[in-house]
Formats: sequence, structure tokens, C-alpha cells
Amino acid sequence: MSGHLGTGEMRETEPRVETMVFSVDGMHCASCGLLIDDVVEDLPGVTRSATDVNAGRTVVTTKEGTLVEPGVVVEAITELGYAARLNA
Repeated sequence: MSGHLGTGEMRETEPRVETMVFSVDGMHCASCGLLIDDVVEDLPGVTRSATDVNAGRTVVTTKEGTLVEPGVVVEAITELGYAARLNA
């Protein structure tokens, strides 16, 4: 479709994404955050992981329509030696 929207035309939209925020304890440096991001981004359905070591937070973005259980993310982070929990 071109950039026009005429009567009855639907706008093309980018896929929506879902975001989950996790608190993570035990990180000490930027390498900790990179390690978490690498492991979490390898999980099926995850498109992006952004860890802020100073804030003790990891933001996980998933594809629309893809179910990524928070427990799977927590388990992946915990297996690395960090404590993680989903923020409400």
C-alpha cells in the first residue's frame, strides 16, 4: 500500500510488541547485563532484552502473539546466578 489512506483502506502497522520488566539482583558490572541480555534474547519469542545494571532491571520485549512465560525468563536469569522477579 502507498502512504495514502483512502476510504476503506487499512493502514499497515508494525507488529505490536509485549514488554515485561524484571528486577534483577546480584549484578555488579556491565558484563553481567550483557550476559543476561545474551541469554534472554536466545529464548523463543523474545525479540530484545535490555538490562540496566545500575537500576537492577531487565526489560524484555516479545513478539505480538507469542507467549513467553515470565517464569521462563526468571529461570534463565536465575541459572546465571542472579535473583530475578517479574515486576507487578
